[in-house]
Amino acid sequence: MGDKWFETSAPDRYELLKNFAKENRREMTKSESMLWEALRNLNCGYHFRRQHPIGDYIADFICLKKKLVVEVDGDYHNDPMQQQNDQMRTDYLERKGYTVIRFKNEEIGNNLHEVIMRIKEQLFNE
Repeated sequence: MGDKWFETSAPDRYELLKNFAKENRREMTKSESMLWEALRNLNCGYHFRRQHPIGDYIADFICLKKKLVVEVDGDYHNDPMQQQNDQMRTDYLERKGYTVIRFKNEEIGNNLHEVIMRIKEQLFNE
């Protein structure tokens, strides 16, 4: 039970979510790849995972120690139905004690430094 993946995911759907998360890691978007490289090299005492299952959801990036979820939103997140789904997901994660921050692809591509600064603010905001 010490496996952090299992502890945060729905036990009856763990294998399905784990396989989907592995696929997502292999097929990251350009923005996700850029952010992942930056998060891997933060060197600030906090570790991030990518494509980590929580309940029935898979977080793009998570710092388990700080319960911080970082989501990367592509153009399809502008769709009203997707925005409703995103809000339901955020509500669920917040009820579980997570803080969720979202960034658009353009923010990551145009100003990665600012994105990293905002993530660090969340990490060090006690």
